Amino acid sequence: QVQLVESGGGLVQAGGSLRLSCAASGRTFSSYAMGWFRQAPGKEREFVAAISRTGASTSYADSVKGRFTCSRDNAKNTMFLQMNSLKPEDTAVYYCAATTKAYRPGPRTATMGEYDYWGQGTQVTVSS
Repeated sequence: QVQLVESGGGLVQAGGSLRLSCAASGRTFSSYAMGWFRQAPGKEREFVAAISRTGASTSYADSVKGRFTCSRDNAKNTMFLQMNSLKPEDTAVYYCAATTKAYRPGPRTATMGEYDYWGQGTQVTVSS
């Protein structure tokens, strides 16, 4: 098993930046492909980004491509989400997730059901 804890959320003005972290404990972090999802009030949870076990491969939702960057540091058991040029529509609770399945580019990586473990979430609020 792995335990996930997100941090780094907060209130930021439109156009600003935030860096989210997801700290993992338990089983070897590098055994997991990872993902970021978000859930806005009244909406379903949606895919944001995913990263392979080594960090060599990533994928992003169209809505964040070019603005968000997902990375990981396996030596520190941590995944990151650098969010730039933030928009009010990025306001949501952001969750990190881990899967024992190998990363594969495509729809499966963006599917919540593919992930085995979830953090508790961190709130990101972007003001206009």
